[in-house]
Amino acid sequence: MKLKLIYPGWEKLKGQTTFNLPPHGPAVFAATLPAYVDVDFTDENVEAINFADECDLVAISMMLSTQVKRGWEIADRYRERGKQVIFGGISTMLHAEETMEHADAIFLGEAENRMEQLLDDWQHGALKKVYNFMAQQPPIESVGPARRDLYKRDLYNHKGVQMVDLFHASRGCRFSCYPCAVAYLGGRTFRPRPLDKVVEELASIDNNRLFVVDNSLAQNKEWEMQLFKEMRPFKKKWISHTIEDDPQVLDMAAQAGAWYVYQAVYDTSDYIRERVKRYHDNGIGVEGTILLGLDNQTEDDIRRLIDFLLEIDLDLAEFTVMTPFPHTKGYDDLLRQGRIFDFDWNHYNAGQVVFHPKHFSADRLQELYEYAWTTFYKDETQEQRMFRLFCNVTLREMNEGTYRPRNRKLVNKSFGKEVIRTLD
Repeated sequence: MKLKLIYPGWEKLKGQTTFNLPPHGPAVFAATLPAYVDVDFTDENVEAINFADECDLVAISMMLSTQVKRGWEIADRYRERGKQVIFGGISTMLHAEETMEHADAIFLGEAENRMEQLLDDWQHGALKKVYNFMAQQPPIESVGPARRDLYKRDLYNHKGVQMVDLFHASRGCRFSCYPCAVAYLGGRTFRPRPLDKVVEELASIDNNRLFVVDNSLAQNKEWEMQLFKEMRPFKKKWISHTIEDDPQVLDMAAQAGAWYVYQAVYDTSDYIRERVKRYHDNGIGVEGTILLGLDNQTEDDIRRLIDFLLEIDLDLAEFTVMTPFPHTKGYDDLLRQGRIFDFDWNHYNAGQVVFHPKHFSADRLQELYEYAWTTFYKDETQEQRMFRLFCNVTLREMNEGTYRPRNRKLVNKSFGKEVIRTLD
């Protein structure tokens, strides 16, 4: 059978550097399908959907709330043509009831060991409306390598620079952060993949640069150390979310190829200042993730925080406004208090205010969000700072003999001189 797998597009935020990464969810889902399924994958962010392509069944994988309305539109078009459509992915779980109106079936939960039954139902004309496995997580040992062969590689680059591949070494998270839906989606139990499975997948990835998309690597120190030990021989350079704040762990991470991390910056404390310094001391860059509009923030707090970010020498900063995604404590609290005024999911992009903040107006929070981006990047643009990180990692790769030339010349505009010249 032929399955058309689609990752819907979404409108990117204005004023920010736009690039597209190979999506992880669809490739992980495709790996769970039986061998008899021929998968044709389209990522609408990098290519148009050909609705005339022949297929037996359509599957739509959605990760973001800003994708759901487009996903519904796509499904409606296929169903008008008599095609059956199934939905899965993170935002399908967050918006399940609405998505059901546009689907022949929705799949909730993790797909390993479950797709044989769904496809058997479909073949016998007995497709169920809902397949809900959220409370029945499959054995973590059953998670195999993602189907990266589905990517059209030439479409995933930014100005000639190949984008990172996404990879995960664990599922679940023992933390339950206020604006996060992970506890609802994957449970609060940390579930590390067996290290032999991790090694198997790493060996299958041709890209030398990775984004380790685990919710947090700071879950279990012993596991974290062993993970970095196994990653080290591959000599890949990788990005991740938070790493354990421990000298031994940070040293191991650096040896394993840590390139830069996403680190939440939530106050102006000496702890945060030193935390960033410890990353830098180990040669690891830092992209601060800064959430604006929490109830404990005044306008003065936000302005002080932005000044602080410039003081601590962050490599990059990503500002977001508090967004009450469904099935988070933030959503429950703000909904109960009657403070959410916008339920257009296209606006749930972490850059548009959809609720009434506590200490100032929604319009003022939107202005502070714009002020944060403008102020932090006033002397050096986001793209220039990103370019510097790419230059740094490329130099490291060249020194280690792992750099792969791609017929391009990169010039570090920030330093005003040529840094790398590659000739094939």
